Amino acid sequence: MKLHSIKAPSNNLKTRKRVGRGEGSGLGKQSGKGHKGQKAMSGYKKKLGFEGGQMPLIRRVPKFGFKNRFRVEYTGLNLDTIGQFQENGKLGEVITIADLLNVGLADKNKPVKILGRGEVAKGFSIEAHGFTKTAIEKIEKAGGKTNVIE
Repeated sequence: MKLHSIKAPSNNLKTRKRVGRGEGSGLGKQSGKGHKGQKAMSGYKKKLGFEGGQMPLIRRVPKFGFKNRFRVEYTGLNLDTIGQFQENGKLGEVITIADLLNVGLADKNKPVKILGRGEVAKGFSIEAHGFTKTAIEKIEKAGGKTNVIE
């Protein structure tokens, strides 16, 4: 291989647009911007959602309801799921948030809430950010403990 035999890759051969270099180029005089107007001026920035003075879609569409910005989104975790993971040996008698994260049942950015679906076969100690009443009843009935984390 010699230096004179090397060719540039095909995607590198595209010539750049030379604006304002005469009428023959096709991009002379107004340089592809047409005759004056807002878009022809320097510093033009189209506002997001602007539709040329027409009432924008975001304002035309009716809006209903209320979105609470401060709502806390929990990761729900049922007792039957915890029971299955205990049977498989992935969770022990004492269950912490770290254990749930390691197994993949919890998300590190969301608080965990234990829900009451399913039955508890044997008692275990568990900590979470929230519990439903039925979950607390079933865990304590089986001889377990619940610990609420703030």
